[in-house]
Parts: sequence; structure tokens; C-alpha cells
Amino acid sequence: MARLSDVIEQFIKEMFKESSERELQIQRNELANLFSCAPSQINYVLTTRFTTDKGYYIESKRGGGGCILIRRVDYVEHKSLAEYINEKIGDSITYDSGAQIIDSLLESNKITQREAMLMKVAINDRTLVQGENRNRLRADILKSLIMVVLM
Repeated sequence: MARLSDVIEQFIKEMFKESSERELQIQRNELANLFSCAPSQINYVLTTRFTTDKGYYIESKRGGGGCILIRRVDYVEHKSLAEYINEKIGDSITYDSGAQIIDSLLESNKITQREAMLMKVAINDRTLVQGENRNRLRADILKSLIMVVLM
């Protein structure tokens, strides 16, 4: 059985799919009532599942009963995707952050499921045996893989 956080995340993503807009306005309390949970559970889902690494921007509006604006960020809105990826990855990256970037590219249909799986295997801790420079090596590999796949 799916965890409540997973169910709430899928519900919000479905709302995005049904809407042609790049932003979604939700009432935190209404969503909490719908799922019979505390409003803090909605906050948890928003802060962990809808991050900038995953291509979202969250804005909380004062008043109006806890109105929250979720924007789907378009990577190429201000700069090219390649520049964004290089900036986001930087000189060093953990596996979890790298996997989030890969998942975001998959969700935005920039890469295929197979490419995502291959990238995750390539940057996995078991694959990278090198000790102290592991995150630096991971960043270099991930940048190279993404650039080749996006060409």
C-alpha cells in the first residue's frame, strides 16, 4: 500500500497533468481535509517532493486560508538546459542530488526511463569505488552523461 506522502504527491502531479497551466494554486487546509491528515503533512510533501531539483518552485501566500502556489519550472526559461545542469551539479554532487536531477529530466521527458536507469547506475556509490573524491567524480560523470544524452 502506498504511503500517504506518495498519494498526496501523485494527486498534485495529476492536478498538473489535468491543467494546461505551469502553475497550480492549492489550499493547504482543503488538501489536508481531503486526505484526512494534518496540514503539516501537506507541507512535508511540498518541501520534500516539489523541490527546485525536481523542477518546482513553491510560494506560500499569506491570507486566504493557506494558499500555496506551485510552479513547474521550465529549465530553459532563462538559460539553456546545459548551462542549468552544469550550474546545478557544480564540482561535486551526492548520489541523492544527482538522482533527483535525473528524475526531474525523466519527468520532463528530456530523457527516457532506460537512460535514467543507466545514469543512476553510473553514479551509484557501488560503481564509484574512489573514496574522498567520489562526489567530484560523480559530478563529472553525470554532467558528461547528461550532455551526451541531450545532444
